[in-house]
Amino acid sequence: MAKHSDTSWKQDHPSTLFSNSVQKADRAVKQAMSHPEEIAVEHAFNSIDHAENALQNAQQHNEHMDTVEQNKEHLDDLKEKLNEVKEIVEEQ
Repeated sequence: MAKHSDTSWKQDHPSTLFSNSVQKADRAVKQAMSHPEEIAVEHAFNSIDHAENALQNAQQHNEHMDTVEQNKEHLDDLKEKLNEVKEIVEEQ
């Protein structure tokens, strides 16, 4: 039986997947904030959706809850920022 290497185990880990997806969402929101265009906002919303799915997955697996909780708070902040950008784009 092949043994998982440490890196592949970490990549597959629900809390790691959630952390990574929050980082991606963070980049997407920053992109939307610096370039408030419809496509950038849409991409950021998709990234946030993906991160929220990863959050649910991590919660179901009772992952390292302190890390998950910090990432969840960060995700909530990103959603607020993105909604502000969306309003700017809609007003243009």
